[in-house]
Amino acid sequence: MGKICDKVQGLKPVIMMVFVQIAYAGMSLFYKLASNNGMSLRVLIAYRFIFAAATVIPLALYFDRKIRPKLTWMVMLLAFLCALFGGSMAQNLFAASLVLTSATFATAMINLIPGITFVIAIFFRLEKLGLKTRAGQAKVLGTLIGIGGAMLLTFYKGLEIKTWSTKVVFTGHMAASHQHQKPYAHILGPILAICSCFSTALSLIFQAKMSELYPCHFSSTALISIMGALQAGVFALCTERDWSQWKLGWNLRLLIVAYAGIVASGITIIFLMFCVRMRGPLFLSIFTPLMLVCVAIAGSLFLSEKLHLGSVLGAAIIIFGLYVVLWGKNQEIKRASKLTPSKSSDELEQEDIVSNNKLETNCSNVIGIAPNFHPMNKMEGLSLQQALKEEEGSINLDSKV
Repeated sequence: MGKICDKVQGLKPVIMMVFVQIAYAGMSLFYKLASNNGMSLRVLIAYRFIFAAATVIPLALYFDRKIRPKLTWMVMLLAFLCALFGGSMAQNLFAASLVLTSATFATAMINLIPGITFVIAIFFRLEKLGLKTRAGQAKVLGTLIGIGGAMLLTFYKGLEIKTWSTKVVFTGHMAASHQHQKPYAHILGPILAICSCFSTALSLIFQAKMSELYPCHFSSTALISIMGALQAGVFALCTERDWSQWKLGWNLRLLIVAYAGIVASGITIIFLMFCVRMRGPLFLSIFTPLMLVCVAIAGSLFLSEKLHLGSVLGAAIIIFGLYVVLWGKNQEIKRASKLTPSKSSDELEQEDIVSNNKLETNCSNVIGIAPNFHPMNKMEGLSLQQALKEEEGSINLDSKV
C-alpha cells in the first residue's frame, strides 16, 4: 500500500501539468468559440482578470498572512508592468491573433516564447550567449529553429490533412463579422501572435525582479490580477461601445468567463506553483506541446478547423526548437550545479529535490520557459537566496491547499 501511495505521490506533478495544459487548451477553444458567437474578446479578457482576482485574493489573504512583506511603490510598478505585458496586452494580442487565424495556429506560436525570452534576456544582460559551450549553441540553434518553424507555419499551407469529424460542432451561430475573413488575416494574425510572444517574454523579466522583491506568490499573483483587471477593463471600456457585451446571464458567456477566471487563471496558478516547487520550472516546459496537441484535436472536432501540411510541419519544427532550447538550458543548469560549493550530507538530505529545483531557477535567472498567457509564473525568476529563505519561513502548501 505504501508503494502505491509513493507512486501516486510521484505522479502528482505529472497529473497536475496534464490538467494545466488541458485547461489552457480549453481556454484557447473558448476564445474562438466566444468570438464565433459574437462576444467581444476584450470584454471577456476584462472579466477573466476580474474573476481571477476574486479567486486568488482569498488565497493570498490566507496563505500569505504571516509572510507578506511590505508593499512598496517599486513592487506596485513591477506588478503593473507584469500585468500589462504578461496579462492584458498579451491576452488581447493573442485573442486577436486567434480570431484572424485559428486556435491551432495561435497555440503553436506560444512555443516561441522560450527562444524570444532568451533573446530579450541577452539584450538585458541577464543571459550570456555562450557560443563556445554546447549549452549556448543549443539555445541559439533552438531559437533559430523555432523562428524557422514559425515562418513555415505562416507562409506555407500545403495539402489539407483529412481528420476525423464529429456531429458536435460549435460554430453554427458564427457572428457576421467573422463569417468573412479579412484578406490580410494570414499576415496580420501571425504578426499579432509574435507580438504577444514578445510581450509575454518581456513580462518574465519583470516577474523575475518582482519575485526577488516580493516573494509571496499568492499575493503577487493577486496583485497582478487586480492590475490586469483594471488595465483590461479600461481598454475594453474605451474600445467596446456596445454595452450589451457586458451583460452576463445564465448562458454560454457566463460559462466561458467563469472558466477563464476560475480554472484557467485560478486553479492552474496553484497547480503550477506546486509543480515548480516539486520539480522546478524546466519540468513545466516539457508539457507545453501537449496543449498544442489538445487544441489541434479539439479544434478539428468541435470548431471545424482545417489542418494543413504546413501547419503540422511548422508546429513540429517549433516544438523541436523548444526542446533544443530546453536541452541547452538543462545542460547549463547541470554545469552550474557542479560549480556550486559542496555541502554536508545532512544539508543535502534536508534540501533534496526542492533545493535542486531552486538551483535550476537561480541558474535560469529570467528564462521562465513555461509559456503561458496568465500572470502566474512568479517562481520562475526567483533567486536561490530568496528561494531558500522562503523554504525556511513559508507554510507547507502540500498540507494546506
